Amino acid sequence: MDYPNDQAPGAPVRSGIPEHGRIPKYYAVKARLSVLVEELGEGNLIPTERDLAERFEVARETVRQAVRELVLEGRLRRQGRGTVVAGPKLEQPLSLASYTEGVRRQGRTPGRTLVSLDRFPAPDALAAETGLVRGELVWHLERVLLADDERVGLESTYVAVSRVPRLDADFEPDSSFYAYLNAQGITFGDADERIETVLATPREALLIGTPPALPMLLIHRVSRDTEGQPLERVRSLYRGDRFSFSAHLNG
Repeated sequence: MDYPNDQAPGAPVRSGIPEHGRIPKYYAVKARLSVLVEELGEGNLIPTERDLAERFEVARETVRQAVRELVLEGRLRRQGRGTVVAGPKLEQPLSLASYTEGVRRQGRTPGRTLVSLDRFPAPDALAAETGLVRGELVWHLERVLLADDERVGLESTYVAVSRVPRLDADFEPDSSFYAYLNAQGITFGDADERIETVLATPREALLIGTPPALPMLLIHRVSRDTEGQPLERVRSLYRGDRFSFSAHLNG
């Protein structure tokens, strides 16, 4: 059986056809725009909404919806007043390796910008989750995560002051916290992680530089050292359009 190019089995548009068989107009535009994105290549501007609407003979709102979905998927990204083809997503392993190691493995330059570093008595919820004593002093380290100077996430780390009493004096905020702990003779043993999808709060979106409606990947981690003692509690928020996560599983 012969099929039109955009409706052959496995073609982009074909995969978007609902059971009633009618292809949403924006989805057909999205499929054709995806082909154009591949042709243009990373970093190149796509045509304006008006030009795309004329090319595909649809309303500008239809083009806008197709572009919006490709931005959310990480295929396109906003740049100034235009929209450009995005590079591949950063693949972060689900392991005890640091963010620094994960980004460097992909040939990108990791970085961090300090938002705040303060200390306070651990509240009940934090103490219960990390095994600390209620009221024990903890550091809270909050940093924006960078990849090649692009803001891609936000990380909040909680660690007992007793484990790293000179964190505010000795630690370089743009460096790896894991490397700092290793230099203090502290080694990671194991950790519990939980991943969920969320929308950034207005404050988080402002810090990361994204629209509040952009989906985020949120990772909660509680780590222990090789003696099984609580070490850190981390809340890492990653841009859903710039990150994917991988894990190696054994049967």
